[in-house]
Amino acid sequence: MITSPTGAEMLLPDDPEANIVMLATGTVIAPMRSYMRLLFNDEVGANADGSRKFKGLAWLFMGVPFSKSLLYDDEHTEYKSKYPDQFRFDYAVSREQKNAAGQKMYIQTKMAEYAEELWELMQNPMTHVYMCGLKGMEAGMAECFGPIAEKAGLDWLDFAKTMKKADRYHVAVY
Repeated sequence: MITSPTGAEMLLPDDPEANIVMLATGTVIAPMRSYMRLLFNDEVGANADGSRKFKGLAWLFMGVPFSKSLLYDDEHTEYKSKYPDQFRFDYAVSREQKNAAGQKMYIQTKMAEYAEELWELMQNPMTHVYMCGLKGMEAGMAECFGPIAEKAGLDWLDFAKTMKKADRYHVAVY
């Protein structure tokens, strides 16, 4: 018998105008892949006229140690090509990429390049964050958004808790 976590923690919002920020490491891209297929590919995510039900922004951050470990790049490229205003993706390849300061490129390092834009997006009550992968990703979020939250007169952990209470911050880490 195979089991896994159950419940509603990782369900997508019902609102087709919602924004979805997805963070995944390695093979834990699987839930995000299912989201993107629903939003951009599968029949169930389409209207009767063939247009997509989803009208928000979906932004994927995927972290892997080596570029040969990147999964589904062809699908990400296709979604970006078909839905350039609705889909973005960024990869963090820790053993091959470095940021401007010479640090290894982890998800939080990549997100830091867009910290202001992501922070603004998270202020929107229609934005949801989905995090799947290594437990260290939570600390990475604090590292990335702690300073910007402080600049806004907020504490990142309190802000994340507020998002969680509003069912906008979804975490499945191990």
